[in-house]
Amino acid sequence: MSEGIGFIGAGKMAEALIGGLISKGVFTKDQIKACAPSKKTRDHISETYGVEMFQTAKELVDSSNLIVLAVKPKHVDGLFTEEKIEIGKGKTLISIVAGLTLEKMNSYVPDAKKIRVMPNHCCMVLEGAMGYTCDPSMTDTEKEEVKRILSAVGLAEEVPESQMDAVTGIAGSSPAFLYMVIDAMADAGVLNGLSRDQAIRLAAQSMLGSAKMVLETGKHPDQLKDEVCSPGGTTIVGVKILEDLGMRSAMSSAVDGTIEKSRQMSNN
Repeated sequence: MSEGIGFIGAGKMAEALIGGLISKGVFTKDQIKACAPSKKTRDHISETYGVEMFQTAKELVDSSNLIVLAVKPKHVDGLFTEEKIEIGKGKTLISIVAGLTLEKMNSYVPDAKKIRVMPNHCCMVLEGAMGYTCDPSMTDTEKEEVKRILSAVGLAEEVPESQMDAVTGIAGSSPAFLYMVIDAMADAGVLNGLSRDQAIRLAAQSMLGSAKMVLETGKHPDQLKDEVCSPGGTTIVGVKILEDLGMRSAMSSAVDGTIEKSRQMSNN
């Protein structure tokens, strides 16, 4: 697809991808370019990762065939209608902009190949979870390269575009909910004598380990839960309390709410 990659925007998510691509050897620093209007941002990315930086998107687009669109949703239209950047035939656009559909991307770049991605916050530590969808013109080989690029910062699952809003709820928004769970667990630890730092570390590591158990054993979460719950033991008491207080319903409703909001954003 390309021997290099360019980033329009160099915020936290773009920086996470740049760092991941370099650390995993997908691209070298010399194969990566980015642009940002802020000199502070340009200097930070250049000094930290050694990549070439541009001030404008037009400069970057003219020198890159594989381009990641990593700006805030409100800035997308201006790039194409005011700055009038052109991403034409022979170029590929990967968008990580929330709510930017393939149909809308096509109105801006009808001749380019297009990929829509929903990443999450955890890409910053190379443990992201993301869904992506490709336009029908993408070949299997091109799709494999997209997956290789995205996998540099975590788990990447190809899904139909109709399921991208569900990915937003399950992966995009859920870290915020899980941070709340860690914080609540730590509060209980502090209440019972642990230091705040110890309680947070123990809660966070327990969540990390639990996630790895699901992914690496292939067991259903309910099965793993039952393995922790000894008859008449401590854990089953906590499980019953969470069920009585509606934890399962609350989490499901929170995710469902984010999915509905994502659908509204995609339809605007």
